[in-house]
Amino acid sequence: MSALDFSLFAKGGPMMVVLLALGLLGLVIFIERTLYLHRGQIRSTAFLAGLKNILAKRRLVEALTVCEETPGPVAAVVKAALLHADAGADEMRFHVQEAAIVELPSLERRLASLAAIAQVAPLVGLLGTVLGMIETFLAFEKGGNYATAAALSGGMWQALLSVAGALMLAIPAHLAHHFLSGRVRAIVRDVEWSGNEIMKYLLTEYRGAGPANGGGGAAK
Repeated sequence: MSALDFSLFAKGGPMMVVLLALGLLGLVIFIERTLYLHRGQIRSTAFLAGLKNILAKRRLVEALTVCEETPGPVAAVVKAALLHADAGADEMRFHVQEAAIVELPSLERRLASLAAIAQVAPLVGLLGTVLGMIETFLAFEKGGNYATAAALSGGMWQALLSVAGALMLAIPAHLAHHFLSGRVRAIVRDVEWSGNEIMKYLLTEYRGAGPANGGGGAAK
């Protein structure tokens, strides 16, 4: 019998349908989060280098426009600093942290759901195993001393396939959660570094270069 035969799936019992639904949900979450994080992760070093070149020419409005056109939390945090380029260090830090607080939760959205799928799948498989063993013992009772292997195999198939299906779902779900969590940590590090770097630049080099000529006070 082929491993892809639907009849083998059907022998796993009702819990296989639950596992299939969890698997499809987990796949959708993984694809959506991967695309979202990929879009939000930029080359922060090159991004800040370009902004510093613009700011060196005293073009604050142009730098803000670049931030608005760049997706992701790094650009949002840098924009918050630029909007308060003339503020004091404490006030600028407050607005940068406020922007980070707004942006960072969106990175972790739905990761808890993926972790829950990885944790619940083995329990669903265990439930399928218990139901399969119950079915096996019922076959024993009905068959008495003459219970056939065919009568008993249904429950055993359900017990084994439920466990197998649960593990086949839980292992990739754990790996997917670990992968996405790593991407989130990388973006968070970029946000922290970018925020500190742009504040340091604005408070030292940018202000030390003289008064803004090209729209330094045009922050909106």
